[in-house]
Amino acid sequence: MDKLLARNLGVPRRVIGRVIRRGAVETLDGRAMKDPRMPVDVGERVRVRGEELVLREHAHLMLHKPHGVVTARADGRHPTAYALLEGAPLFAELRAVGRLDLDAVGLLLWTTDGQLVHALTHPRRAVPRTYHVALAAPFEAPPRDDDGAVALELRDGLRPRVVALGALDEAAAHPALLTPPGTEALATVTLLDGAYHEVKRIFAALGSHVLCLARVRHGPVELPRTLEAGAWQLLDAL
Repeated sequence: MDKLLARNLGVPRRVIGRVIRRGAVETLDGRAMKDPRMPVDVGERVRVRGEELVLREHAHLMLHKPHGVVTARADGRHPTAYALLEGAPLFAELRAVGRLDLDAVGLLLWTTDGQLVHALTHPRRAVPRTYHVALAAPFEAPPRDDDGAVALELRDGLRPRVVALGALDEAAAHPALLTPPGTEALATVTLLDGAYHEVKRIFAALGSHVLCLARVRHGPVELPRTLEAGAWQLLDAL
């Protein structure tokens, strides 16, 4: 019990041992759990100093990343997305699933499961990500192959794996998408890669310029339209 509690609360195991022995950990029906070595199951609910706690092996959550924060856990110049998660289960072990630039907004997944981070970000897994984009000018129609798939090659030779790309109606745009002054067009794009500045480079190749982009979906997870910027939400699974 002490090991799982220490992880979930983000405090040293020896400290948790003292808390347990003092009777501050109870079952939901009020029975004191005073043995630090007492076996407990992942998912079990206990009370610590009166506050209910779910004992988790892993935690997964989504963050609505706001504009002006970096994905990094620590940064000397800018506020971090990680700091917005303070108070989340297993906070000290959370890792971002991919990244969003300082000026990008929207869905940013976090998990304590390193294998899951790899599964959701490695190019071989071909996990789709969908973005809504505000543009400074209408974009040109992309070249397509005989099957109708986008066949675009960027300046560095990268061929983005584009699942879908098209104009976006204003009414369908996600509320997370910011539309700065000078916005002349909206677009949506779904990619199977997460290459550096890939969305910006795609629209530059199509004769436009990205003013703001919002990730609205990553794999099976979609950013709720009601989740406010800077807020996070626990997920049962990824």
